[in-house]
Order: sequence, then C-alpha cells, then structure tokens
Amino acid sequence: MSQNKRVTFDLEALRTLVTGIELGSFALAAVKLNRSTSAVSAQLKKLEQQSGLPLLQKSGRRLELTANGELLMAYGRRLLALNDEAFSVLCGRHLAGSVSLGMQEDFGESLLPDLLGQFARAFPQVEVSASIGRNGELVQAMRQGELDLALCWQGDENTRFMQALPAAPLHWIGRSDADLARWLTGEETLPLLLFDAPCMMRSRAIDALDRAAIPWRVAFTSRSLSGIWAAAAAGLGITLRSRFGLPAGLQVLQHARLPLLGKLGIALHTGDERLNPAAERLRDIILERLVPPVSQPSSTVEIFYR
Repeated sequence: MSQNKRVTFDLEALRTLVTGIELGSFALAAVKLNRSTSAVSAQLKKLEQQSGLPLLQKSGRRLELTANGELLMAYGRRLLALNDEAFSVLCGRHLAGSVSLGMQEDFGESLLPDLLGQFARAFPQVEVSASIGRNGELVQAMRQGELDLALCWQGDENTRFMQALPAAPLHWIGRSDADLARWLTGEETLPLLLFDAPCMMRSRAIDALDRAAIPWRVAFTSRSLSGIWAAAAAGLGITLRSRFGLPAGLQVLQHARLPLLGKLGIALHTGDERLNPAAERLRDIILERLVPPVSQPSSTVEIFYR
C-alpha cells in the first residue's frame, strides 16, 4: 500500500471480516449480516484491494488470517466499536429516564467504571444509580423492586427473569508462588483470605482443600474485596477468586498439590421481562462486554472465498 495515498477502509467490509472470523464461518456471517455469500466474498476482496496486502490464506480446505489480516482485524474491531458507539450516542441523545444497577464486588471494581463511562457517553440524559453488594443483598434488592439490573455470581438464589452468562474460571490468587511453596511444603498451615460466611467461594475453597487433604486455616476475613486484595498483597495468605479486578502485584498461583476449582457461573438479573428503554440499553452493553461471539477455537474459517 502506498503511504502517499490515503485509503478509507470500508466499515461494512471490515464488519464482514470481523464477524466472519469471530463466528468461525463467513457463511454464518453472511446470514447474520443479511448478505449473500458472493457479497461477503466481494467485500473481503475489497479489503485486500484497499490494503494492497493478502489478508486471508488457505489452510487446507479452510481460511486463516495472515499476519496482515490479524493486524487489520485488531484495528477493525476498534474502528467498528467507535463507529457503533457514535451511532448509539446520536440515537440515544433523546433517551431519558433512570436505571438502577447492582453489581457483585468483583464486577464492580473491574467492569463498572468502563460500563458507566460508555453508557453515559451514549445516553447523557439518563440518570444511573449503581450499588455494589454481595450476592444475597443484590438478589433481595431485585426481589423488592429496588434494582432494574443486577450482575451476580450464579448461586442457589434465582430470580424470575435471570439470564445465565458464560462462567468465569476460578483461581488461587496470592502474592507469589514462593509464598505458596513455603506454605504447602513447610510446616505452616495454608493461610486463607476469605469473605465472611456465607460466601460461595469461601465454601468452594474450604471443600476443595478438605478433599485434597491440605491443612488450612483462616488467616484473614473481610466483608470487602479490597480488604482481601490488600491482605494478599501483604503476603498474609491466598484467596480463591476469578480474574475480575485482579490487581497488579497479585497473580494466579499454581502448584501440583492445589486442587483445580473449575468455573463459577455469572447471572444477569432483570427486574422485569420487559425493561424500560434505558435499562434495556444498559443490559445490552453488559451483554456485549461479557458474552463473547460464538466462534471456533482458531482463526480459521470454512472456505468459500476465492
């Protein structure tokens, strides 16, 4: 591509490329985007013509991104996100009202600032109230009609209008593997940093260690996640959490003796089957952030593009 010639990439062609790779199928992308397969093929060719570079290459009977394709894919996602945000802002300038959102603390620290920033830019006339709490508190608030939306860990407490989201892997988290090795191989009992009971992760951690016959003791309890993180950073012990909100200076710990904990489900609770327009828009933003597109495990797609 000549650097003296300015090229404006076709956003619809970029959407086709991004959608096809994310779905693992350009045929599925054609269906989702309501286009013919020949139109999809033409748009992919247009991107290669605009860039002057090969973006896709054959791998057997499939296609995969070239190095240039991977680079354009990354920029394409960013361009489309900005385009879609601009559209939402223009369409939502006259959306008014209010929405109340509750989040479990893990999500509140890691997701809430970005979500609220994105929502406020798109819908500046909507008043948002947000609260951080534990699962039981949030579910109770939903049942009492105090919240429009609540993002929680999925436990035994359900609400009528609850949507299950992709589960999050659970990890043992602490300051260093060296601390962990000392606790597991020395004479010290494994120190745990836990929320006050009742707590799903507290129960999972204790049950897993008991099954693995690993002696443990509760070294620190807190009602706040920031307290757990502070204790872990001070080297007081390890905790069981997801990667949501993992602070710098802490890490996922691995040791042959530590039991694997699998995943914990996430649930988005809504106060009604039909939300008010403001709450519906906020729900969509949360789902876009937490529900990845259905895709195959690699960046190869079935071939029909020539």
